Amino acid sequence: MTKQFSHINKDNQPKMVDVGAKEITKRSATAQADMFLGATIMAHFKGDELTTKKGPVFQTAIIAGIQAVKRTSDLIPMCHPLMIDGIDIKVDVIDEGNIRILCTVNIEGKTGVEMEALTGASITALTVYDMCKALSQKMIIKSVMLIEKTGGKSDINNLNPLTS
Repeated sequence: MTKQFSHINKDNQPKMVDVGAKEITKRSATAQADMFLGATIMAHFKGDELTTKKGPVFQTAIIAGIQAVKRTSDLIPMCHPLMIDGIDIKVDVIDEGNIRILCTVNIEGKTGVEMEALTGASITALTVYDMCKALSQKMIIKSVMLIEKTGGKSDINNLNPLTS
């Protein structure tokens, strides 16, 4: 059987999927964003945080990512507004020039939270860029990808389209 787009009706028009008959289950999704900051920016680190004239970079970026998760349905037309149970965003320094952002979103609901996790990771990375652009504009958001999804029809772990 050929897979069909879920957001297109039989008349080839956009629609929002009806999740009314689906069961409420625990669902989770984790998205990852990898970002190159470079030596100029990394030289400004003190401990686990980078502070600029705009304030603490990672703390501000995490708050922006949390706000973005909660507003995903306002940004992506076919996403359902959701009552999110939890959001956890971590920013880790990987090496002397790179950081990794992990955004995990949890819910008990009828639809998954992949788009919310991807939105959270993306906006966290964009906020890091905004907070650091006065120091250098050589930053690169290298990738944003879904790495785990649980609940619903299937569980998926370690998604990486570059290696599968």
